[in-house]
Amino acid sequence: MGRVNGLVPCRFLTLLAHLVIVITIFWTRASNVQASLPPNFSKEEYDEEDYWLVTALCITLGLFLIELIGFFSGVTMFHSTQSLFSIGVHCCAAVSLAFFVFERWECFAYWYIFIFCRCGTLGHLLGCNGEAAPEKAPLSLFPALRTDPGSV
Repeated sequence: MGRVNGLVPCRFLTLLAHLVIVITIFWTRASNVQASLPPNFSKEEYDEEDYWLVTALCITLGLFLIELIGFFSGVTMFHSTQSLFSIGVHCCAAVSLAFFVFERWECFAYWYIFIFCRCGTLGHLLGCNGEAAPEKAPLSLFPALRTDPGSV
């Protein structure tokens, strides 16, 4: 694997931006919860909508913990494919969540952002072992990934 100089700091900054906006949503979630409810809502409706948003945010922070452990332990820090994927997805998440806060989107929109941006990175992270995985690729389609040089 080649040496990549700028991906590690860029990945760290996009992770940090995504984490900061998630923490900001914790502080400002009341406006998004109110945007999800009809004009005349009860306390029970508010509490239920708030519960689901807090649940989504807590799951997000738990998955952040898993990803940061993988990043800081070095398992995925220098894996360029994982870094590029993580940078793109976390950048999309940070921008989307900024719109979520500023435009007062309804709470169900958070789940769509969560599925696209959190579950995708976690699935890629769990499938990543720090190197290109030729055993997972169809070798007949990608002969350059074969580990046996005599089989090409």
